Amino acid sequence: MDVTILLYDNFTALDAIGPYEVLRLLPDARVQFVAKTTGAQRSDARSLALLAERDLASVAATDLLVVPGGPGQLVAERDPLITDWVARLHATTRWTTSVCTGSLILGAAGVLRGLRATTHWMFLDRLREFGAEPTGERVVEQGKVVTAAGVSAGIDMALRLAARLAGDDVAQAIQLGIEYDPQPPFDAGSPRKAPRHVAEMVREMFERLTKQKTRSGAAVSG
Repeated sequence: MDVTILLYDNFTALDAIGPYEVLRLLPDARVQFVAKTTGAQRSDARSLALLAERDLASVAATDLLVVPGGPGQLVAERDPLITDWVARLHATTRWTTSVCTGSLILGAAGVLRGLRATTHWMFLDRLREFGAEPTGERVVEQGKVVTAAGVSAGIDMALRLAARLAGDDVAQAIQLGIEYDPQPPFDAGSPRKAPRHVAEMVREMFERLTKQKTRSGAAVSG
């Protein structure tokens, strides 16, 4: 089972590491991190990097593709080297998946057209740009395409895939092995549940980040 996780500058760490911690425990799984160029890829926190040991050009097929989200998605979804590669790889996969705003990269690659899909709640409406039908569900499975909502939802998605690939017992064993038994101190993990002022705080934070990354992306491309 070849599992390929896409990396790019300014990805969100848990989007990639959450699924990695689940999928690497599948029987006979071989997980690889891939980016445009080999080497360290910095997360959005900049204090953490993951190593891509293979570049896009060297990976022509995979069983399972995971596309994480993060502020760098704004640049990645406009990069034909990335989106064309995702489209080509999608033709070879058993499963094509995304976490958080990684679904917007799938959308830009033409993968989501005509499908229901999810992403981080702040960006749900953008899915319409790519011909997808947005839904606030935590994990959405449409044929071989599986999209997960924001960040932590990637763990839920990966456990669902583990069950599809290796059976419920293996998936439950993985869940127990990583002791994934969420008991958060607040019931604020959804915009439907969080206090309105907290949701506004998050919106303002994302708007600032989006403006900063858009400016930095324009500077790089210029």
